[in-house]
Amino acid sequence: MKKGLKIAIGADHAGFDYKQAILGMFGDDIIFTDHGTYSSESADYPDFAHLVASAVEKGEADFGILLCGSANGVAITANKHQGIRAALCWKPDVTIPARTHNNANVLCIPARHVSIEDTKQIIEIFLTEEFEGGRHANRVNKIGC
Repeated sequence: MKKGLKIAIGADHAGFDYKQAILGMFGDDIIFTDHGTYSSESADYPDFAHLVASAVEKGEADFGILLCGSANGVAITANKHQGIRAALCWKPDVTIPARTHNNANVLCIPARHVSIEDTKQIIEIFLTEEFEGGRHANRVNKIGC
């Protein structure tokens, strides 16, 4: 993993505890911008998903990480933004092609369905794997509307 990566991170109430844990997992290797929520009180996932996706879209962050209960809501919301390829990753095996084949730039983690240990491994894979390009680039280039 490249040191100094800029990561926009956000979560709703279901992902809040994991977000807080992630913020402390990587020391100074990653520069996080926390887009909320800032408590475990009920919150609407689109509010945070739009902020994270916008930060990646504008180049303010290298990647985004979003968390909610199932990660479906944050993935759907983030993917409304041009140039965002948000991938729902619940285990390491799914995370590898999200980066190598799909060039995903926003990682969506279902906090209610993965352990915190798996979450750390998923993030490490997401931030380490490189896009393979080639035939995958042709496909990725067809995604935008």
